[in-house]
Amino acid sequence: MLKHWPPLNALRGFEAAARLGSFHKAAEELNLTQSAISQQIRSLEGFLEQPLFYRSGRSVALTDAGFDLLSTTQSLLQQLAVGIRRLEQYRKPNQLVVNTTPAFARHWLVPHLADFHRRHPEVDLWLFTTNDTPDMATQTIDIAVRDDLSAQAECDYRILLEDRLYPASHPDLLAQAQDARCTLHGEREMDWSHWELQGGADVGQRSQGLNFSDPGLLLDAAAQGLGIALVSRLLAECARAQGLLAPLTEQTVRGPNWSWLVNRDSADDPLTRSFCSWLGEALGVG
Repeated sequence: MLKHWPPLNALRGFEAAARLGSFHKAAEELNLTQSAISQQIRSLEGFLEQPLFYRSGRSVALTDAGFDLLSTTQSLLQQLAVGIRRLEQYRKPNQLVVNTTPAFARHWLVPHLADFHRRHPEVDLWLFTTNDTPDMATQTIDIAVRDDLSAQAECDYRILLEDRLYPASHPDLLAQAQDARCTLHGEREMDWSHWELQGGADVGQRSQGLNFSDPGLLLDAAAQGLGIALVSRLLAECARAQGLLAPLTEQTVRGPNWSWLVNRDSADDPLTRSFCSWLGEALGVG
């Protein structure tokens, strides 16, 4: 971490001048004088102790260091702009922030959201997906719905259902010989070692094959006919209904627990109660 940072205005002036190839055009874009842009860039060059532009009369061209800094500066300013725009979400009076995994969002929650929106059009839902379990004490999240949760302080924790896992593939693969099918491998409970440890039958799975760290991508690959996979009954619900997945056996084994964490500061809010009630009904839990 740098102990001292160059002024943000100097970086903005540099980015505009570098992108437009002109101090004059940068000044017009930022509503500044050309001398102000020149001063910003001189101060930035002084801070970095190296030139960023070659100057020849009124024309300027980036040095190698300038090209390098331009890429970094544009990325930084873009991320800052996105982050600031995202803060507008917190000002919405009917905002409800729901955290979940990308797999649950894509394969279960989004396909059911039309029903929620029809019932509760007043709720302005912000679906915030992360691979890592959130820290509800430090992040602005009203509800977390995931398969990797445990109790956290200042939150109501509830196990919603125990998932079941089973081997499945695209229906077209069922006609193929077992040794001709590619095996798709996942992580955690989606690993075939879990299936075998729980007494799952041999369905032709092999140690070789494609590997996926995201259970959502594993499910996508199986639904596209890339091979056989151990899938979540909950997440595979829509793919099976669309005829994209078929079980290789009727046997299932224990899967992860799907739970929620509800921030106690939000628990009595009507928006939170509406979502929790709808979610429990949609999942078939009381």
